[in-house]
Amino acid sequence: MFESTLPFGEPELMRVSVFKRYLDDLAPKDGDVTSSRLSSLSPSLWQDLMRFEQGGRHSELLEVVAACVRHMRPLCIHLQSDDKVLPLTLFPNERLAHCPVPMAELLAMRLNELQVLHVEPAVVRPPGDEVSALVGEPHLYHPLTPVTWELALHGAREELLPEIAGMAAYRVVRGVDLRQLQLGGALEAAVRRLQRQTTNLREIADWPGFTRARATRLLNALYLQAGLIISRTHPAAMHDTWFASRA
Repeated sequence: MFESTLPFGEPELMRVSVFKRYLDDLAPKDGDVTSSRLSSLSPSLWQDLMRFEQGGRHSELLEVVAACVRHMRPLCIHLQSDDKVLPLTLFPNERLAHCPVPMAELLAMRLNELQVLHVEPAVVRPPGDEVSALVGEPHLYHPLTPVTWELALHGAREELLPEIAGMAAYRVVRGVDLRQLQLGGALEAAVRRLQRQTTNLREIADWPGFTRARATRLLNALYLQAGLIISRTHPAAMHDTWFASRA
């Protein structure tokens, strides 16, 4: 396991070149480098992420975030931001995120350019953990909901996550708590509309202020809030012409 080089509360970040040399030193001389890179994870989470690690590609950030939330495992994602390494730790059970830089600064970065360098079980512990020496400074913890929302809306991924893709119809869970989000305009109107009706990706993309990419991002974002009902048998799913021709 790679223990963070960041002393708690100090925002000095490691250079990517140094971090990559460290990872190279850990890599097996013979064997599957990808498998070794993820081997410290739980078996179920490892298998989930290995789906994306084919043909030499690494998982996209949103794929890793979705797997973390789905398996409810605390995870540290080492991200490349320009020439620095930024460790982002997610605590899905506590609905918290830990980051050594202010969260507003992270979310103001070019989120579509953040690249996953390394994934490992969380080293930092959440507030109140019995191993108090591994608990970070309180101001470094932030609500998870706005983090996953912004990564879905403004990150690199413009395709539906595999779990919600294909011929499907969508509806927002009644009573889902989105109060931590600053919804407005077309996004707020779309969420309210999805609370009233079940519809498919093609129809959402035709709503005012939307394109297919924006509709996809919204559905991914709602899925990460556990706020999406996915139906494969609803009539709207059967009439999604983007997918019906493939059936």
